[in-house]
Amino acid sequence: MACPVESAVMKSTVLVAPVTALEFMGEDFLLTGEGPVLSVYSLQASPKEYASLNVLHNYRIHGIRPSRKHQFGERLFNNVISSESSVLANNKEDIIVFGGKGVRLVSFNTEGRCLKLIGPVLELQDWILDIHWLKTQPHPLLGISLAHNAVLLLDAESGNVLSFYSCVETCLLYSALMIGPNWDSLVLVGGTVFNQLVLWRPTGTKPDGKSQVERRLLGHTGVIFSLCYLQKSGWLASASDDRSVRLWSVGTLGGDAGCGEESPTCLCVLFGHQARVFCVRLASNRVFSAGEDGACLLWKWGGEGKVGRTFRGHRSGGVRALAVSEGSIGCKEGWMATGGADGGVRIWRVAEEKKDCDETHAETQLDLGFKGQGCPKVVRFVGEGELNTILVCTDQGEVYLSQGDSWDVIWQGGAEFQSYCVMDITSIQVQNSDCIVWVCAVGNLNGGVQVFLVGQPGVGALLRAGEGKVHSVLWAKGLFEGSWSWCLLASGSEGLVYRWTITVTEDESGLHMQEETLLPFLLPPCAKRWLTAAVTLSKRKRLYLCGDRRGSLLLYNDTEENVRRNEGRTDLEKKETENKQSDHGSPLSPISTLYGVHGKQGVTSVCEYQELCYSTGRDGSVRILTVEESVLKVRRVQRACRGMEWIEKVLFLGSDGPEVQEKLLNEEIEKRKIDLGSASVAETRFVMVGFHSVHFIIWDPHRQEKLLSVACGGGHRSWAYKHPIYAVTDPQADTLGQGTLVFIKHGAVMASRSLASTETDVNGLTVKEGLHGRGISCICHLGSLTKTGQFSELWEVFVTGGEDTTVGVLAISAKSGTVKVLSVLTDHISNVRALAAIRRRETNEKGGDDDTTSVCSLVFSAGGRAQLQCYRLLIRLDEQQGQPVCQVTQIAGHRLDEQWERKRNRHKTVKMDPETRYMSMSVVHNGTECVLLAMGCSDGAVRLFSVTESSSSVDMLWECFYHQRCVLSVATYKLEDCLDRRLLLLFSATTDGCISVWDLTAVLNSKASVSWQGPSAPFFSIPVHQSGVNALTISPRREMRQMEENVISLATGGDDGQLSLMHIKIDQKKQENGGMSLQLLAHWSVPLAHSSPLTGLCLLSPTLLVTTSPDQRLCLWSMNSDGIHPLKVLFSHTADAAGLWAWFGQEGGAWVVVCGKGLQLFQLTERKMDELHVNRKIKEEERKKVIFPHHVSRTKH
Repeated sequence: MACPVESAVMKSTVLVAPVTALEFMGEDFLLTGEGPVLSVYSLQASPKEYASLNVLHNYRIHGIRPSRKHQFGERLFNNVISSESSVLANNKEDIIVFGGKGVRLVSFNTEGRCLKLIGPVLELQDWILDIHWLKTQPHPLLGISLAHNAVLLLDAESGNVLSFYSCVETCLLYSALMIGPNWDSLVLVGGTVFNQLVLWRPTGTKPDGKSQVERRLLGHTGVIFSLCYLQKSGWLASASDDRSVRLWSVGTLGGDAGCGEESPTCLCVLFGHQARVFCVRLASNRVFSAGEDGACLLWKWGGEGKVGRTFRGHRSGGVRALAVSEGSIGCKEGWMATGGADGGVRIWRVAEEKKDCDETHAETQLDLGFKGQGCPKVVRFVGEGELNTILVCTDQGEVYLSQGDSWDVIWQGGAEFQSYCVMDITSIQVQNSDCIVWVCAVGNLNGGVQVFLVGQPGVGALLRAGEGKVHSVLWAKGLFEGSWSWCLLASGSEGLVYRWTITVTEDESGLHMQEETLLPFLLPPCAKRWLTAAVTLSKRKRLYLCGDRRGSLLLYNDTEENVRRNEGRTDLEKKETENKQSDHGSPLSPISTLYGVHGKQGVTSVCEYQELCYSTGRDGSVRILTVEESVLKVRRVQRACRGMEWIEKVLFLGSDGPEVQEKLLNEEIEKRKIDLGSASVAETRFVMVGFHSVHFIIWDPHRQEKLLSVACGGGHRSWAYKHPIYAVTDPQADTLGQGTLVFIKHGAVMASRSLASTETDVNGLTVKEGLHGRGISCICHLGSLTKTGQFSELWEVFVTGGEDTTVGVLAISAKSGTVKVLSVLTDHISNVRALAAIRRRETNEKGGDDDTTSVCSLVFSAGGRAQLQCYRLLIRLDEQQGQPVCQVTQIAGHRLDEQWERKRNRHKTVKMDPETRYMSMSVVHNGTECVLLAMGCSDGAVRLFSVTESSSSVDMLWECFYHQRCVLSVATYKLEDCLDRRLLLLFSATTDGCISVWDLTAVLNSKASVSWQGPSAPFFSIPVHQSGVNALTISPRREMRQMEENVISLATGGDDGQLSLMHIKIDQKKQENGGMSLQLLAHWSVPLAHSSPLTGLCLLSPTLLVTTSPDQRLCLWSMNSDGIHPLKVLFSHTADAAGLWAWFGQEGGAWVVVCGKGLQLFQLTERKMDELHVNRKIKEEERKKVIFPHHVSRTKH
């Protein structure tokens, strides 16, 4: 699109919005409402979207009512099968969809799996709260409850109102529920704005045409958001703003019973949510509720209001929709689904409850009844698959093995192993055999390490690890002399780590153990000098990655070359190890060290997976590392949730679903990756295992949710965790779906006990992945990915910053509507307000700048607590499946309070405000060595930072507090004249509506940048808006398709809803004298461009502008020499719009993405005028106004 034309058409292609409606059709299909879009997902095998359709135009779907559920409910009243059910074809389902003031009839074909619109959108004069099917043939009749406590009878095909009744109390309702088999016996339950529940019937109409309230239920202290009625038991459930769910006994409602019991009672009050409760559903002896805290609770009936299970599957923002299938309602095995404010949908299998296992399910921990001598000190799991055999070592130097309910002594260590011992086990394959045996190693205070077979304790050996205390024993699998063998490492005194290779052989006489002594490792000098973790690197010969108690990561190499290197050590190092040489030989020193990288509490684990190394520690972080030329380098740091400072290890998610599989990273693993020389782009998703206070936690950093929580007492105890085995489907099985945790507490061996046994029970299935739950503050387009071929697909790559303190990397396919979350970055401690990105070339990239197979960018994110982060992102397409994968490398991070801490005379200065926020960010200079960034800050300062990728450093070059108020936005403009003189201008806008211009030309001189002081005041300032300027953009002015020299166009949008355009001429005549001037050529304003603050503004071209606002309008403007002119306006379904980005695509046309409470992608294309007229006529025919009659006679239907 070279220029704006009147035939330009904007259409929505992808929408991610809060899921506000869910409904099951049997056990095979799930209906979802996201904005105005109705989608159908198949639940057979893996969840898959089959159909999607925009149903309600500008209304958000709040309710979905399939017709067959009406017939099922009608049979409950009449105890007979309605004759109307035979008329309905088995492969066709009529569905009523409503939201706001709109209602529409839709048909779904289960065989063709397609949605079809039936009739126009019927627009009522009041908000719709509930719809009740009354008849389906010959015409669909609907009972509709309205927000002002009224009901009407509507013919869905013709749109005619047949009857209309209102209650004498015409108060506002927050929720409503219609119950009854026909119109004359209908009962309305309404949740009023006065925190009451009122029950009334249209049949109770007085001569004035209004009905009286027949029942009134009191008790809630907040408004009622949701209602549910179970006819079988006569229960009514209500969910409220007061964080409670109340269960009422109202008897039979509707039909001949009328409004049920004369004096309804409250059966129980359920308190368990931490915030407002939005949804409630009832089943036989079951209550489901979901709310703003993001939790869905299954309440125990008869358990005095206790929570039976908690389902969590969404990010911050809460659960907005809840549905249970007919199997769950009938207390059989069925589905339960939740829709979140993050736009995600999750489903769980809810198993049938069994009366004989209520007491068993009530226990979440089980005492294994250890009865050996002494106190248990170390516990480990033995065996694979479904067997949960446990090995326990006591303070009496004895090792016990659990055999069913009994504990048998398999090894006794004697006096040397009493009071203190360390133990570790592993499985070893017998040489030249398929047999697997388990080997146990136990260390004592005197340097002794006993190694023996668990099945045959008599087969073993006693090894010596020096003369002092053995701090730890560890197993590591490595490649020795061309074959895979297990290496035993024992951390002894004075920092020596003794090593042996252990092999098991078999002959006619039985099994035998052989050991071979290797050169020991020498740990760096420190106070706590012992080994805590070790792994051999599978793709690199004889390399060991180790972690010590001081928090350091160490890389060792025991090849001959490294031995010669140790011989050339300094005299001081030789003297230190003179007394340490024994039969083991001279110890090896590390070839690469990251000293104290995990803090003073130590490293807890190290592992390798798909050529990447992972380390965990008690600093609350996981570090992803690479080994480049025998040097350890940290690629990325992933932190856990707040308060989870103790991380023990990571578990990797399987590639075939959300199944948690623990992979020992020193094994050969089949993997799917993109080979870039020696580096793998794809990063495997993992979960963190650790401790949060007294709880054992499994945390998913990608979804930001807890997968498991066990109150074990904390991490200062021996424990063992076994990943889940999903082959078992019996809910009473001892093999637990959430995995089994065995730990020692108060001298007893305890085991966690789960309530479920299958993967779907525990973590559910992800039907649709969600984004940021609390809203997206900013978005940045990185580029496009496409792969030539028969099945090529275009992916647009974005970076988003949210109020939930995370930065997300997304890939969106407009063709299929797929939104794929590639990575979630959690380094920010407050909300992310601004993003910026610059394109970079890969180190081994062979293509040119137009390469569409990969995107490599430097991404900068800034926000609250004056925090700035820099990442390098590499996104490519998987060669096998064509899916985008992402590699994240952390470059640097910076906070202003850290800058203050490094000042020498900080006691003489005032510390910066800890609540300072970076409001806006702009790239000032994109250099090969460093990048300059300008920041607009909430403390009234404009700051300039230098980011150097090679040294991973961020330095503040300049700050100025000229503005006495918050700086909302900044932008830069570079100009180069015919004399090759460069000019750099910085524009800053504040909350008083003024725009200032700064001259930063001198900073472009690299020699003077170190000593550059920066300007103390802007050289130009002009008031533009009445209040804050939220967005501004700059472009060279174009006239008659030619750029005017030294003339720019400045477009701004503010809190006053005004859109302004200025043409400014830059006068460079005085530049030689050190001065500069700007001349305002023209100024145009559109006072009411939007009806709310203008929050997003972006240029598509020098003559085409796109704006957005919380009024949910997306506007396209033309900028000419005579001012600003509107071209197109489109309604956006993204609430609280906070920003947008616009660009021209590779396949022609333009694209616009709007972010806020969700995300929406638009495409801008050109169409012929006759097509526009046809589309306009179709849209007019798709809407029909429904007028309420002033006088309606009472009729029977």
